[in-house]
Amino acid sequence: TKRRVFIIETMGGFCGYLATMAGLAAGADAAYIFEEPFGSRDLQANVDHLIEKMKTTVKRGLVLRNERCNENYTTDFIYNLYSEEGKGVFDCRKNVLGHMQQGGSPTPFDRNFGTKMGAKAVAWITGKIKECSRHGRIFANTADSACLLGMRKRSLVFQPITELRQQTDFEHRIPKEQWWLRLRPILKILAKYKIELDTSETAHLEHLTRKALVPEATL
Repeated sequence: TKRRVFIIETMGGFCGYLATMAGLAAGADAAYIFEEPFGSRDLQANVDHLIEKMKTTVKRGLVLRNERCNENYTTDFIYNLYSEEGKGVFDCRKNVLGHMQQGGSPTPFDRNFGTKMGAKAVAWITGKIKECSRHGRIFANTADSACLLGMRKRSLVFQPITELRQQTDFEHRIPKEQWWLRLRPILKILAKYKIELDTSETAHLEHLTRKALVPEATL
């Protein structure tokens, strides 16, 4: 019943995948990530959204922040801003999860997935050795002789490192194109912002704070 907003910092470096997926799972009111720049006006709009939310039957708020989403808008800064602007309406708590998000016992899915990847990797290496053998020597001089195994569209795929090099932002250690960004509009809908859902390749990824609140009468 308490009017409280939680400010949570997640891991992930410059990649906002963890903050976004956690926001979808927990119904966060905002998830700040590096891939979608935000400013003071965005932060203020989120505060205004939470003030309106506290007038409803839902008396709690959740704001996620990826650890390196912004150099100046730190977790402490956001916590202080929300605490000051929300005085008399809600109070705030903050938590930096850090390495608490790592470790733990593998789930059955983890074990099964690891077994499949291991078997697929060994089969790939064995096949490449046979394919590249010439008179007792191995000539691994083609692009597909150095690959990375990963999941793409629910399939385990070997992709040449040379191709990945062109698709990678090495400075921030993230892909140049993030497939999960198309899920970001769902966050806005869960937070009750008026927005059209578009998960296509050209989805408009405007930050949720630039959208108007949905009138209570239409909810």
